This record gives sequence, C-alpha cells and structure tokens, in this order.
Amino acid sequence: MKKILFILLLLGCQKNKVIIPVLTETQTTKYYKPEKFVMGGDLSYINQIEDSGGLFRDSMRVKEPFKLLKNRGMNCVRVRLWHNPNWSAKLNNKGLIYSGLDDVTKTIRRAKAQGMIVNLDIHYSDIWADPHTQKLPKVWEKLDFETLKDSVYQYTFSVLKHLEAQNLTPEMIQIGNENNPGMLFPHGEVKNNNWKPFCALLQSGINAVRDFSKTAIIKPKIILHVAQFHDATWWAEGVITKGGVTDFDILGISHYYKWGTINNFKAIENIIKTLKTKYLKDIMVVETAFSWSNTGADQYNNIMSSAVAIEGYDISPAGQKRYMIDFTQAIISAGGTGIMYWEPAWITSPMRDLWGTGSSWENNALFDFEGNTLPAMDFMTEQYRF
Repeated sequence: MKKILFILLLLGCQKNKVIIPVLTETQTTKYYKPEKFVMGGDLSYINQIEDSGGLFRDSMRVKEPFKLLKNRGMNCVRVRLWHNPNWSAKLNNKGLIYSGLDDVTKTIRRAKAQGMIVNLDIHYSDIWADPHTQKLPKVWEKLDFETLKDSVYQYTFSVLKHLEAQNLTPEMIQIGNENNPGMLFPHGEVKNNNWKPFCALLQSGINAVRDFSKTAIIKPKIILHVAQFHDATWWAEGVITKGGVTDFDILGISHYYKWGTINNFKAIENIIKTLKTKYLKDIMVVETAFSWSNTGADQYNNIMSSAVAIEGYDISPAGQKRYMIDFTQAIISAGGTGIMYWEPAWITSPMRDLWGTGSSWENNALFDFEGNTLPAMDFMTEQYRF
C-alpha cells in the first residue's frame, strides 16, 4: 500500500510568497529483488488472452498486464516453449501460433521491458509435457536415441542464441517440464528404475546451456522440474544419484494442494530443507495456485472446480490470500529461493484451446471474473521473515 503524505512547506512570510503543497510518497510495501527471493508468475497465455479481447484491471481501471503485475510485486515471468505448436493456429480466427518461439520471444520482450527476469520453460514437445504426457515433437519421432540427444542439444542452443541476438536471454531455463516419469517418450521414459536414458537427454540440454553460457553475458541458471512434494525426494534421488545428473542450479517443484498428498507446511519445509542440505541446490516452487472460488465464469469446465479447502484455508478471496502468504513464508523459512504462481492471468475470455473456450483456471487466477485484481495479489509484497 502507498501512503501519500501532504507536507505543507511554508516558504517565508515575505510578500508574494505562497504556501506550496509538496507531494511526498512513502513506500510501505516490500518489493523483493529476484536475487533475494523470486516472486514469479507463469504468463504463457497472456498474449493469446489479449489477442482474444481479454482485459486486465487494477482498481477497476484497465492496465497493461505486465506493468500491472510488476507494480504489484512480480519480479520474474515464467513462459513455456513448445517445439512446433502449429495446431494452435487452427483455434483462432487470426491463425496465430502460441507458445512457439515467436510468441515466447514476445512474452520475454514484454517481461524484460518491465525489468523482470525470465524463466524459460522448454517442454521439448509440441504440446503439454507433464507427469501424464511427454510426447516427442513430431519432427523427432523417427530419430534414434543418439540423434535425439544431439537434437535436444542443438535445439536448446539455437533457442538461446535466437534470444541472445535480441538481448532477451532468460535468466533461468527449465530443461523439461514436470518430468516425473522422464521425457521424450519412449526414449527417455523411466522404466524398471532405469534413469540413465532420461538423464542422458537431460544432460544434453544442460550441456547446451553451459556451452552457450561460455560466451554469453547472461548465463542462465538451470532448473530441473518435478511435480509435487510427495515425489520430490524420490525423483531427486533418481536423477542425481542414479542418473548422475549433478550440473544444474535449481530443483524446481510444482505444488497443487488438490493433488498433493503432502500439504502440511511444516512437512513441506522439512522436505525443502532436506533436499537443499543433501544436494546443495537451490529449491524453488515453480508452479502453484490456490482457488478463490468453486464457481466459473464460462462454459469451460474448471480443472479444480470441486477443490476442497484444506484446514485453515477456505475457498474464498481471503482464503486464497492467506494460503499464498503462509505458503510463501514456509518456503522462505525452509531456505527456498522463490515461488512462481501458475497462470495468474488466465482469466475468462473468448480464447480457445484444445479443450474449450474461456478458461479452465479462472477460479485460481489472481484476477476475478471481470479481470480485476484479487486480494491474493498482495502476497508478492507481504513483509516476510527471512
């Protein structure tokens, strides 16, 4: 919150002198620098939402969303990259392709224009990569394993060079997204506790980033990403100890309370502390959200439409804010280095994806059904204890 203090300065009593009101602004909120703590959000849908007519408001006034979010405390933008999402052009009247390299470049440019850092999330797929789906890009489907490893390297390196040429190098880069079962199936699927093929593909992406960084001004930190705290310890053991992948900077974890079997914040703190101590890596929550409503604003069925409140946090705007503040404090208390809200701006609009029109996430956004900021937006400027 900002308090405006009006100070009247009396400039003498001489003739023709007047009392001049001077406006002094006192900043009482805390804006965190990313090197202190990352306050991020995944804004991958935002270009498509705006192209479809979606509007974002703060204090009931329409605002440019990147500037709005920066002014509300966001210091990092996460954006996903799909290899060749040409299918997305069929879903809109303009034939535009979203989450491809051109769209991602636009998002990064908008983020950096506001002084925010960037986490580039490479899915290594033409569509969503997650714990249930890790599909090869179509153009890689017939490659043998050795050629696939080289393709991962060359693709990763070329993406970074493309962005560097425009002064848009990301500060962080994810080699894959929610890779619980591996990546690039069937080659990189973890089967019979064999982590080697998956980890060889991870290492190819890592090598590309490290080689790029040898001559780059910005040297991206590397994130490896697992979904849910209940899988984090097992997965880290598999990747690092069994798979031999050690050259990365951040272990990124998704946490969604509806699907997580570990929701107690003290237990989450213990997991973060254990992972940080054992593997000497930074720990960051790179995806999370909390529902503020169990209703929807459109006909697109919501992914968490029947979310059950957890103890102490009801499904309401106030509950969403309390949850995000307490979760962020738990991460900080455990020595974690950041939090990224997943799709805080995925509001309802005429936007279409493969499954519906509107949003399946508007009840988890940080904006209400009219596109106005919700109280939970303030979690990024809460006074936390470090």
